[in-house]
Amino acid sequence: MHAPDDDAWLYEHSHVLGERIRVERERKKITQERLFLGAGISRNVLQLIESGRHNPTLFTLLRIARVLDVPLADLVR
Repeated sequence: MHAPDDDAWLYEHSHVLGERIRVERERKKITQERLFLGAGISRNVLQLIESGRHNPTLFTLLRIARVLDVPLADLVR
C-alpha cells in the first residue's frame, strides 16, 4: 500500500526530471522541435514531460538523453 506522501514524492520528482530536461535542452540550445522529433515523441508529450505532468517510459527517457547527448543518469539523478 502507498501512503499519501508517496504520490507527493513522485509528483515532485516528475517536476524535477522535467526541469532537468528543459534546462539541459536550453543549455545546449536545442529547440523543443528538434528534441521531440529526434526522440520520436509529439510536441505535446515533450511539453507535458518538461512541465512534470507526464510519466515518460524508460525508452522515451533514453531517446531524450540520446538527443541531448547526456547520460540518462544525469537526467534522473
